[in-house]
Amino acid sequence: MILGRMRGAGIARAVMQGPRPVVLSGPSGAGKSTLLKKLLKDYENIFGFSVSHTTRQPRPGEVNGKDYHFVTREEMQKEIDAGEFIEHAEFSGNMYGTSKGAVQAVQAQNQICVLDIDIQGVKNIKKTELNPIYISVQPPSIEILEKRLRDRKTETEESLQKRLTAARVDLELSKEPGLFDLVIINDDLEKAYSELKEVLLEEIKKTEESRKS
Repeated sequence: MILGRMRGAGIARAVMQGPRPVVLSGPSGAGKSTLLKKLLKDYENIFGFSVSHTTRQPRPGEVNGKDYHFVTREEMQKEIDAGEFIEHAEFSGNMYGTSKGAVQAVQAQNQICVLDIDIQGVKNIKKTELNPIYISVQPPSIEILEKRLRDRKTETEESLQKRLTAARVDLELSKEPGLFDLVIINDDLEKAYSELKEVLLEEIKKTEESRKS
């Protein structure tokens, strides 16, 4: 355990030398992916997306290594035991996590690393020296979230109910004072995106300047 933590601290210190990473959290359907896509499109060389690992099956159109690293439970557990993950959690019978390698791959490109992480992961990262900017993206209400999830037509009723239950817990836990640097209520996409850009502007400028020098 100590070895794993020591390794974690090592990577975290390396991260802090460059621009601060960004942790984006919030329930499924809140709009994180949409906001991220806009950010990566407008600043394509500035931000790099940390690709999470998962043991769930790919959805139609998802690409291994781009959307997620799709692995078996045995493979993932082995790497977790070896201390190769910054955070990991289980949801709906599947494991999700962020490996150190995924963060390092982004840093190697001199980019701001974006981590899309659930509330459990946020609390785990708080225990490391990663020092990211913590942002929570939330729906205006659970009712609107349910409509968004239903409109996707990617969930079974059972899966949808699990996501809604997780979202209620997520929104309750995210009220903890000091957990997030910014909470964005995603009612209007352009307004939400403007808030996101504003909080990241300083790091964006730093990264652009470091590229010029």
